[in-house]
Amino acid sequence: MAQMLSLPKHPGPIGIFDSGYGGLTIYNEIKRVLPQYDYLYIGDNARAPYGTRSFDVVYEFTRQAVSFLFESGCHLVILACNTASAKALRNIQQLDLPGLDPSRRVLGIIRPTVECIGSVTKSRHVGVLATEGTIKSMSYPLEIKKLFPDISVAGKACPMWASLVEANEHLNPGADYFIKRDVEALLMRDPLIDTIILGCTHYPLLLDRVNAFVPDGVKVITQGEAVANSLKDYLERHPEMKVKCTDKGTTMFYTTESADKFREQASRFLNCAVKASKITLK
Repeated sequence: MAQMLSLPKHPGPIGIFDSGYGGLTIYNEIKRVLPQYDYLYIGDNARAPYGTRSFDVVYEFTRQAVSFLFESGCHLVILACNTASAKALRNIQQLDLPGLDPSRRVLGIIRPTVECIGSVTKSRHVGVLATEGTIKSMSYPLEIKKLFPDISVAGKACPMWASLVEANEHLNPGADYFIKRDVEALLMRDPLIDTIILGCTHYPLLLDRVNAFVPDGVKVITQGEAVANSLKDYLERHPEMKVKCTDKGTTMFYTTESADKFREQASRFLNCAVKASKITLK
């Protein structure tokens, strides 16, 4: 995105990007809270997962998606992916936007999730369950420490969880082994944890199973509601961006893999049928 692009100036949809399907849980909550806006969702399913990829690769892939969304008329883009938010957001905001179009915005989902933590935890001990890439990036501890220096943070990578969801195995008894193992490992690292962040957008589909293995009094936080409410607040505080977002209540879905496969998987995340088109990011 270093090269100058000829970007549309007229209002357009809100762009939402994820490496796969999990971002649909973020989209679903945003759509519920802000149903009036138009949305353009991209799933880079052909190159998922991003969790184990390097910073440079995640940055390049995310930059390609943001370029596509900008060229499609989006002035505001949400990275509905924890790995992209952790590994690519800062570079895109600091290195790409100033030379491309300083009036456009790219927002992540880690900061909005963190902002609600301070009013939830009583023990001031918080746990994070996420992909290996998100845990290694230390994004959650760093963001939490910025806002709440008194909060202690422990993290645990859950390498199997997203795969279980995408394989539609997350409700089977065999999945419980991995969920129970990782939850218990996190709580062993810090028995004082009273709040757990599910730091992967796939994980809301596992919420009931996670709650079955946490002790009474431990609150489990999913990201969708926090991100949706934060976006609503953002648009109210930035009327100059609000007028650049069209509001006919439509959604377009794009995938870098099979459109048929995306429609099948997305229907499980959204509990409704969707139409999707295949694109190539470059």
